[in-house]
Amino acid sequence: MVSTEHLSAALIARSRARAYIALMARRPPKRKTGQPVIGLTLDHEEPGSYSKQDWYAIRENYCGAIQRAGGLPVGLPHEPEQAEAYLDLVDGLIITGGAFDVDPALFGAGKRHDTVKTKDRRTAFELAITRGAHDRDMPALGICGGQQLMNVALGGSLIQHIPDEVNGALAHEQPNPRTEPGHTVTISPPSKLGLATGRTTMLVNSAHHQAVAKAAPCLRVNAVAPDGVIEGIEDPSRRWFIGVQWHPEFGIDDGDIRLFESFIECANG
Repeated sequence: MVSTEHLSAALIARSRARAYIALMARRPPKRKTGQPVIGLTLDHEEPGSYSKQDWYAIRENYCGAIQRAGGLPVGLPHEPEQAEAYLDLVDGLIITGGAFDVDPALFGAGKRHDTVKTKDRRTAFELAITRGAHDRDMPALGICGGQQLMNVALGGSLIQHIPDEVNGALAHEQPNPRTEPGHTVTISPPSKLGLATGRTTMLVNSAHHQAVAKAAPCLRVNAVAPDGVIEGIEDPSRRWFIGVQWHPEFGIDDGDIRLFESFIECANG
């Protein structure tokens, strides 16, 4: 006969084995090294043109820039409650731009400019995943509206409409194609952005009517346009947490290419 002591030990061992199997089943699969997985926030569009149903979208050159730099791009749907789960699966985050704005109520503005257009669920998701990446010290790059989102997520504010708030402003919604430069930016040499791009000045494209007004307490301004509009921000306390107001995925300047290479290198570290 099997003793009570031996039976109890067997039951305990079986229970521990089941618990271990359940734990391993919940863990994300181990990724191969050498090709970091980069999550990109998608845009959302209402029915029309491409589909009669709501649909997600992203420009190919976002993904192409990541692939050329050595990363593996994956799209992130707008599920705010799943932000932490998505972060478990990626090595770096890119908050993309789009033809919409952050709700001024999120940075304490009393009024909302007539030009402001929002995508509330996308913004809710991007706020959640950006804050999560910042808490984890995960490499993150904010592009155009993504820079503005970064700033608001960490407590900063925005200019709602540049032509109304900046005297002598440049045409930040440039009339020429986005594949061409619209103006220059000056980059602070000792900044992480300066180190990543290897540049103190760059030619950039420009497709925005909002911009950072006051940088969040943990962020530092690292680039400005000739009219004083903030073109770059970063958190010096993080390994790689940078926002730029232009679209480096177009690769207009050599500094754009170096920016992606630096980002991927850090995500692979």
